Amino acid sequence: MSIDEKAKELGVSFEPLTPGYLNLCIRSGNQLITSGHVSDQKGVLGKDVTVEQGYAAAKDCMMKILRSVHNEHGTLEGLRVLKLLGCVYSAGDFTDQHLVINGASDLIHELYGKEGDGYHARSALGFAALPTGAAVEVEAIFEIKS
Repeated sequence: MSIDEKAKELGVSFEPLTPGYLNLCIRSGNQLITSGHVSDQKGVLGKDVTVEQGYAAAKDCMMKILRSVHNEHGTLEGLRVLKLLGCVYSAGDFTDQHLVINGASDLIHELYGKEGDGYHARSALGFAALPTGAAVEVEAIFEIKS
């Protein structure tokens, strides 16, 4: 099964997203760099959003990223995931940002493998607020292998 087929099976849509103020995904040389994609889930982790809801929100962000990458590149094939940055709208004492952003990483691992092309660098950070009150925002960098 191809990466594109597997992504569709996992619920990733390839319908174009309407760009906002900035480009959702831009190619520079052999890299695809995405803007931050925010979750539909709103709220603060450690206050009114659970880790499980945050995990789902991070997965939602990654589904949107994959959609933007597919629309820029025409496929999800032939890519290596280099880096994810996960931003979590966090209460002051919340320290499980890494568990939240696993929602994005786990989807990448399902598609590209936990080793090889899906084995990526990552940062998971807590923020006092995110745009529109989103619980999670994720951005990514992909390498075009061919």
